[in-house]
Amino acid sequence: MRIVKIIIGLTFLLLITPALQAQKPILTDEEQVAEMVTKEVDEVFHDEDFTKKKNKKFPNAKGTMVVDISVIQNGKVSTFFKVESDITDMDFISFMSKYILDHKFKFKLQKQQRYKIRYTITF
Repeated sequence: MRIVKIIIGLTFLLLITPALQAQKPILTDEEQVAEMVTKEVDEVFHDEDFTKKKNKKFPNAKGTMVVDISVIQNGKVSTFFKVESDITDMDFISFMSKYILDHKFKFKLQKQQRYKIRYTITF
């Protein structure tokens, strides 16, 4: 009977441990949020999947874009706003906007928090 309890206890620990590790960190400092957003957006734009889609649909899209990205509590992008760009292809800008708006960050914010980060993208 004691062995059964130990096995059940170990099984429970093995099942709950990944769930605890999978929880996203909650960021409270604006600088941390800006750093994480910059890091993750860099990863997204250098990702093989994104590069493949961009090169297939918009092979001539080259230049720089300055954008504002707003992140809300659950790590979702709430707004993607082009501030300035030397890329004039509106279809490409729409593609970028949709791609980022579909992204979910690997962190959360405190309740009712929202941060806007200015980010410069170079293609």
